[in-house]
Amino acid sequence: MFLFDQSLPLYLIAAICGILSFSVTWISMPRLIRKLENAEIVGKDIHKVLKPIVAEMGGIGILFGFIIGIFIGIYFHQILILELSIVLIIILLVGIIGIVDDLLVLSSKEKLVLLFLAGLPLIWVAPPNVGLLYLISIPIAISIGSNLTNMLAGLNGIESGLGIIALGSLTIACLLLGKYDVTIISMSMLGSLIGFFYFNKHPARVFPGDTGTLVIGAAIISIAFIGRVKLIAFIILLPNIIDAALKFYSAGLMERQEHKPTQINEEGKLIRPEQGFKSLIRFVLKKPVKEKTAVRMIWAIGIFFGLCGIFVAIVMPEIIQDQTLAQFMNFKEFLYQV
Repeated sequence: MFLFDQSLPLYLIAAICGILSFSVTWISMPRLIRKLENAEIVGKDIHKVLKPIVAEMGGIGILFGFIIGIFIGIYFHQILILELSIVLIIILLVGIIGIVDDLLVLSSKEKLVLLFLAGLPLIWVAPPNVGLLYLISIPIAISIGSNLTNMLAGLNGIESGLGIIALGSLTIACLLLGKYDVTIISMSMLGSLIGFFYFNKHPARVFPGDTGTLVIGAAIISIAFIGRVKLIAFIILLPNIIDAALKFYSAGLMERQEHKPTQINEEGKLIRPEQGFKSLIRFVLKKPVKEKTAVRMIWAIGIFFGLCGIFVAIVMPEIIQDQTLAQFMNFKEFLYQV
């Protein structure tokens, strides 16, 4: 864990980072949306009857806010400069991959490999004396986690809303466990997502694109490894994991152009296609519902697992004292050496 600076409490630094990242994203989004529209970086909102044109790649605004938040964290608590700088590099690399994917459309394999490479810097802040297996698992987790938050997407506000729920839950869990250091990272991303959500909620004025969705997962995985809260992060990401499992089980590894979008009926309600892959969104569409309703149903699932993650953080200190679990923890430490 990190050392603590006595000049300013870490939770207060995290709050300042969150507020500033929110402000930067919220203030910059209107101008960014106009720039994207003028550059014709736009897409159709296919889940509306009139199919309005909406700005794409709004995740650039999330990156802006996050960068400022992390810079402020480094300024106020320079003891964390290595960890925060590495996370900043990872998020920037993942964001660049997202921009390239939005503009050029990378294949699934290309994206996985590039995200793996982007996650390599996180190895430098791994715990001491860990084995090769643990080190390799870090960039693999960055690659998989980024794709997980990228896959459960497509409806107004669903990605940013789930990101807010996940990062909010993870922040609370880390505070309960006394891991104030990583809250600088989580609050910086959380603030940016809240600022972005105002423009992404129904009816959306901007879509995050892969530029925005990929960095959410990368931030969560970075926090999981640096703060050693991997179990809690796994629980919080279960909606995304379930969605990915349904898609892979029903259709294997698909390219973006192979996806068949969810359809809408004459009343403007979402309906499941008669054929196509399974997903968490289509699972909740047992009957036609409005887009806002479907998004709220997915959010409710995210809130449930977020609360589960917080509950684990509350009971974890007591559980660790259990002898059976203590033996498991020793076994886990052994696996770290492999």
